[in-house]
Parts: sequence; C-alpha cells; structure tokens
Amino acid sequence: MPITREAVLGELAPIVLPGGGTLGAADLIRALVVEDGLVRFVLEVADAEAARAMAPVEAEARARLMRLPGVEKVQVVMTAPTKPQAAPTLKVGGHPTPQAGPQPIPGVRHIIAVGSGKGGVGKSTVTSNLAVALARAGRRVGLLDADIYGPSQPRMMGISGRPASPDGQRIEPLHAHGVTVMSIGLMLKEGEAVVWRGPMLMGAMQQMLQQVMWGELDVLLIDLPPGTGDVQLSLCQKAPVSGAIIVSTPQDVALLDARRAIDMFGKLKTPVLGLVENMSTYICPNCGHEAHPFGHGGVAVEAETLGLPFLGELPLELEVRLGGDSGRPVALGEGPTSEAYARLADRLVKGGIA
Repeated sequence: MPITREAVLGELAPIVLPGGGTLGAADLIRALVVEDGLVRFVLEVADAEAARAMAPVEAEARARLMRLPGVEKVQVVMTAPTKPQAAPTLKVGGHPTPQAGPQPIPGVRHIIAVGSGKGGVGKSTVTSNLAVALARAGRRVGLLDADIYGPSQPRMMGISGRPASPDGQRIEPLHAHGVTVMSIGLMLKEGEAVVWRGPMLMGAMQQMLQQVMWGELDVLLIDLPPGTGDVQLSLCQKAPVSGAIIVSTPQDVALLDARRAIDMFGKLKTPVLGLVENMSTYICPNCGHEAHPFGHGGVAVEAETLGLPFLGELPLELEVRLGGDSGRPVALGEGPTSEAYARLADRLVKGGIA
C-alpha cells in the first residue's frame, strides 16, 4: 500500500519541539513531497540558532518516517537565515544599468510572468497560491512581486520586515510557506506610495531580478501589475521569460483587456502558456446553490478562439479572501480550491516549465 501525505503528517505532528508544543501545532512543515518511497520536506525555522536546536526534532522525524511501511528514503531540509536581517543600505529605484539583451538570473531555470489586462481579477491571489501549490509539489519556487504601485504579496504570503543587504549590493529575500519571496513592498513603510516615472520603474525591476540572491530555483513566478506598461516591457527586455500566464474573470470587460495583454506579450516575443479563469463559480455554503456572478466559461472559449491552452477554472470562495488577508494562502490547506491550484501546478510541472 503506497504511503500517503496524511500518514506522514500523522507521524510528524506529535513530535515535541525544544521550546514546547508539537511540530504539527507549530506549522513548520513546508513543501512536503511523498512519491515512490521518498519523503521530502522543509522545516522552516526562525533563525540559525533555532535550526541548531531543532536537530533532535529532525532526527526523530527521520526515524519515525523510516519505520513507516513503504518509506525507503527521507530528505529533510532546514531553512533559516544565516545572517542577521539588517536593513539594506542600497537604494531601490533609479535609472537601469545598460545591458545587452535579456540576462539570465543565476540559478533560476524558468521565469513565468503572471499578468492580466485589468486590475481586480485576482492575479496576485492566483500567483501566491500557485507558488504555494508548486512548492507543495516539490518544486523550488521564487515569487517576485513586480506590482510596484500596489504590492500585495507581503500581506498575502504573511511576511514583513526589510530584507537584509549585508554588502549594500545584494538583497537577501524572505521565505514563507516554502517559497522565496521579494517585493518592493518590503522596502517601503506600510501605506507609503511609490511615485516613480518609467526609468525608475525599470531600474527597480532590474535590481529585483539581478541583485536579489534567489538561489537555486526551478521556477520564479513574477506577479505583474495590471495593464501593458513599463514593468512588463522592462521584464521581457531584461530577463529570459519562459512564458506568461494570463488571469481573467469570465466577464466581457475583463476578457477585452486580457486580449490586450496577450497581444502585448506577442509583440514582446514572450510565449503565452495559457489562460486561467478566476472567480469562475460560487457555491453557496448554506444551500449549495451554484452561481456565476461574473459569467462562466468565457475564458475557455477565448482560449479556444485564440488557439491557446486553457489552464483551468478557479472558484470564488470566502476562504480565498481570508487566506490572502491572513498570510496563509488557501493552497496550503485541503479542499476543492486547494485541489484546483494543485491541478494548475501539475499542468505546469508536466509541461516542463516548472
């Protein structure tokens, strides 16, 4: 009988932590993968000292899992910052440094832009949940919040504090839910507006691509601002983007703007990997009635018309909003919405682009 995620989590949850409490209650397990006799996961701790104190927990976790029938190998990775998180001394934003064409980001295999023609279609929510779903599928995932005028990923991913820059040149990103995260919002005071012209936007974009220590990543997701402006242009000129995902609701107004985004990526020679229909269906939690506040199926029809892949439907649910506001994306849990994101992540993995 194959080993299951539930059985693995059941063995890990009761392990007692050095400071009291249990591993399950502390919610330190990230990117759990169970396949072909292999169990692999990340233990996310606060700092290097905590990581040293967790050594007995790691040893007990290995021993417990190796006793499970069907488990042949256990891999545990402990993540923690290795240096104090001092405020960076470098300035973000300014004129971009000249470069000859798109420059690869060291250690990053694939770059996927997530865009939309208009705001309000849930593009940032889709990006954060897709990042978590890919991490749960065992991928090494980065998330760059390039929505410079309205950065929301720090809140959605539950991170805060300024990233460190020990040498004033390189930026150490933050980590949450098995995902490496960087956002201009981490460099600003809460509520502070970004009032920049095009060259400063392009300079900030170049810095976050090339000066952040992303490490080894299978995929870097980039949450773009809505529309077809300087950030999109700068990204496709400065980095080798593997492809773009377009997020839209089914309503005609959103689809009209989505077509513009698709046309923009075509002009920038960036492949469109497919379309996602967000807020596709609403199920009443009281009576179970299915409703379609924004219409239904329009994105699938549009994808077929344009000859592009349709990547799937995502429901409109209260849990999605609550998860984004609390910093715990809904894809971390179980249920129909989490499964929808898991299917989307699986399509990208099987397509070889994540």
